[in-house]
Amino acid sequence: MKWMMWVVLSSLSIPALAGETAAQGSIDTLWVVMAAALVFFMQAGFALLESGMSRAKNAVNVMMKNYMDVCLGSLIFWLVGYGLMFGENFTGFFGASHFALFNTSSESQSWDYTVLLFQIMFAATAVTICSGAMAERTKYDAYLIATCVITAFIYPVFGSWVWGGMYGGSGWLAELGFIDFAGSTVVHSVGAWCALAGIIVLGARTGRFDRTTGAARSIPGHNLSLVALGGFILWLGWFGFNGGSTLAASPEIGLIVLNTQLAAAAGATGALLFSRITRRPVLLTSTINGSIAGLVGITAGCASMTPEFAALTGLIAGAISVYGAGWLERRGLDDVVGAIPVHGFAGAWGTLAAGLFLKDNMFDLSQIAVQLVGIFSAFFWAFPLSLILFFLIDRVIGLRASTQHEQQGLDFTEHDEVGYPEFHQNVTYHREL
Repeated sequence: MKWMMWVVLSSLSIPALAGETAAQGSIDTLWVVMAAALVFFMQAGFALLESGMSRAKNAVNVMMKNYMDVCLGSLIFWLVGYGLMFGENFTGFFGASHFALFNTSSESQSWDYTVLLFQIMFAATAVTICSGAMAERTKYDAYLIATCVITAFIYPVFGSWVWGGMYGGSGWLAELGFIDFAGSTVVHSVGAWCALAGIIVLGARTGRFDRTTGAARSIPGHNLSLVALGGFILWLGWFGFNGGSTLAASPEIGLIVLNTQLAAAAGATGALLFSRITRRPVLLTSTINGSIAGLVGITAGCASMTPEFAALTGLIAGAISVYGAGWLERRGLDDVVGAIPVHGFAGAWGTLAAGLFLKDNMFDLSQIAVQLVGIFSAFFWAFPLSLILFFLIDRVIGLRASTQHEQQGLDFTEHDEVGYPEFHQNVTYHREL
């Protein structure tokens, strides 16, 4: 009799279990797709922030770069980048399958599409970091070529070292135990090191530094309200960036998003305090960049830190963003929006902090060593390659707009339209032959 009851109960529980699994899969998919939408919205934040920090005559150009970063980045990452980053990775250095998801199995098809969508947004974020740093003097077509190469090769190959092997194998940094949950290094530092190479090859904007003394001159942006709005949008989008990286609607999301919030708030506070202590003016742009630096900093360890250390990570990241901007300026490097200190320096700090403040294993020297290996690997991969890339583009088609075009503004010279026509009523445009 007992065995008959067991058979009956089993026959009832198996469909119930299958139903629960299917329901959880649907909820996971819904969460990741919503998170992808939030990360996509970050592009609007980047566009507003970068445009606001640039002069009015370059507003359209900045927006167009952000817009096409998503468009070209999505197509190229789908065709090439996803396979290099997440395909079967038995060498530890790059993936070699699932390009454009041509050979995905029918059983995993729905989930593969979901992950691809989410990761496309990450790739677009990485490459957009270059846009702000290189604003106001870069030829549009040259920038788009660099976007394609970074999205297709530089970003996904490094990503495969950390996150690769979703379909088999594993990246060599992942094998060492490198912690970068949502990409302080994979996304943000890699993008920033590409941007650093870009501004070195480009040179500074005309008039940014005194020719004889090298002293920096301030070139203020045209709309700080846009900068503030962009900062808020980026902050909102980051909840999807970090929270969605669970790739599941799991209970861990609460801690991850809380840590994200605390780090952003602490980042702005850190920038403010550092400015006060060092007797610098407390600028809106520095404060907003401080909050974004806090977000970048916590991205690596948001799932493996307690809230108090998340706040500490953000606080230090905010201070680093202010100090880093001055450090670049003293070396004659013109980063229009402060992207390199925010995404590169704060990203490196956040990745180190993920090892320092690892919950239940704090200040473990072996973990810290692994984090340092990952940080330097990102730099020595992305910076030299992108330096070569921008140098080649410069030699073949030219990377920098002419001085005349720079003075007229890239809105008209690159796009035949202007973002603020009421400011240009008395300007006569003509094209160079």
